[in-house]
Amino acid sequence: MVGSVRIDEHSVRACLPKRQPDSHKGSYGHVLAVVGRYGMAGAAMLCTEAVLRSGAGLVTAAVPASIYPMVTVAVPEAVCLPLGENAVEAVTAALDGKSALVVGCGLGQSPETDELLSHTLAAANMPVVLDADGLNWLAAHTDKREAVSAPLCLTPHPAEMARLMGLSVAEVQQNRKAVAKACADRYRAVVVLKGHQTVVAKPDDSLVMINPTGCSGMAVGGTGDVLAGLIAGLIAQGMAVDAAAAAGVYLHGAAGELAAKKHSQHAMLARDLLAELGTLFLRYE
Repeated sequence: MVGSVRIDEHSVRACLPKRQPDSHKGSYGHVLAVVGRYGMAGAAMLCTEAVLRSGAGLVTAAVPASIYPMVTVAVPEAVCLPLGENAVEAVTAALDGKSALVVGCGLGQSPETDELLSHTLAAANMPVVLDADGLNWLAAHTDKREAVSAPLCLTPHPAEMARLMGLSVAEVQQNRKAVAKACADRYRAVVVLKGHQTVVAKPDDSLVMINPTGCSGMAVGGTGDVLAGLIAGLIAQGMAVDAAAAAGVYLHGAAGELAAKKHSQHAMLARDLLAELGTLFLRYE
């Protein structure tokens, strides 16, 4: 039996990064986001803006040249790195000086993506948040986990967790705490198993953390992209990976609750969560 503790507002408030009067953008970290593809520009936009809404000082969005104009207009505060034929070289060079890396939102699956992820993750020396197609890459290339020395945070939904662990979705959902804990141990990573009462697990710890916030209105495309960016942004500001994951899921769910009060659980969108993060941070500053 896996034990658990609840994430609460007090613990989140206590661990959030503090802002200093004499600080500048470099004081709050720089995230590299390797996200998006043609047809999935929205995922790149949501993840990139979430990094900035977390309080991170800078984000560089490494995106295919085909969606570069859309992303740079949608998130003008971001630095954009348009990727072409030399994507591997461009992204590995862009790792220099970054505080955190988020990979996978809307990235797609292809031999080119496999090559990009293999080289990027092997070269990374900062914490990595792996989401969506980054998780699909890991599930298909478990042998390459040994080449990744950076601290990892995995953010699977139940179907992605099923692929990572070789289980059915039903098996995952019937044993959420145990499966999250087993995944954390297998991949030596902090694991965020998304869904109702999201589970946060870390390796070599008998307790998992359970998130009480959120609502069914968050069951809509794009909310996972927001979460991945939010966690990466918190890590970039100096938070430990497990603390950033716990705080990220709590804030993400609380933002969803606020969005539902304004837009209803039927009509709320992922981008509505971004607008509510400021309301939450006002409580904690």
